Amino acid sequence: MTRPELQEEETLQAQHPFTESWAMFRKNTAAVAALALLILITFGAIFGPMLYPVDPFEMVWAPFSPPGEEGFLLGTDYLGRDLLSMIINGAKVSLMIGVSAALMTVIIGVTVGALAGFYLGIVEEILMRITEFFQVLPTLLFSMVLVALFGASLPMITFAIGIVSWTAVARITRSEFLRIRELEYVMASRASGASNMKLMFRVILPNALPPIIVQSALMVGSAILFEAGLSFLGLTDPNVVSWGQIIGSNRQYILDAGYTVTIPGVAIFVTVLAISLVGDGLNDALNPKLRQR
Repeated sequence: MTRPELQEEETLQAQHPFTESWAMFRKNTAAVAALALLILITFGAIFGPMLYPVDPFEMVWAPFSPPGEEGFLLGTDYLGRDLLSMIINGAKVSLMIGVSAALMTVIIGVTVGALAGFYLGIVEEILMRITEFFQVLPTLLFSMVLVALFGASLPMITFAIGIVSWTAVARITRSEFLRIRELEYVMASRASGASNMKLMFRVILPNALPPIIVQSALMVGSAILFEAGLSFLGLTDPNVVSWGQIIGSNRQYILDAGYTVTIPGVAIFVTVLAISLVGDGLNDALNPKLRQR
């Protein structure tokens, strides 16, 4: 390693962990570009309806008007609704479902994984058998049953996605707890009289967060795709616009007006790709082993 590289390495090591992680993240050009794109999408989801105040349910023109016709940038759908307005308003719902389902996934997964990795014994055995049960379930089918039984409201769709998606987070959390619980500083905290709750959530969990954060970021994209799949099958709230709902409501016209399905599909693809690239950048930035590459 050359002297300039050694100086850079020493500088990084002297920095605050967050500053060091951000410096590593910035080196990943694709991740930075994806983060900028995600910020732009989020900005559009929040402020877009105010900047383009067209009711996504209003029939504004003839059905299946192609993009650009009569001033409608993305055209109209099978009912003559403005597709641009539907994409803008649907962004907020899709992102909200993605973030909410990912948050639920993290809460369940971290709780189960932390308890299993800390207490071991019969507690670990029971919790990991439950985890394996949910892991082998056909996730799409199980979520379809939940939505069909309890209604296709946004909270229920979010719950159905979250309840079938937490197993990966649980396994990652458990493996990190098993690794960290035997380290010296944890032993020292235990010897000083720290309670089990303090050891789990104030000593071990903060040091187990990097892989959990990466997995959580990826879960947002998975939840958006999951919601699109449910919507494509017609299991969605017809009174709420989401990207998946746009695809689902126009799916039978895909051969006659493919743009009504392609445009929201591209929106989902770009958003999920951006989330995946950001997750990859976080993995490089937060994983100490990858910093040496």
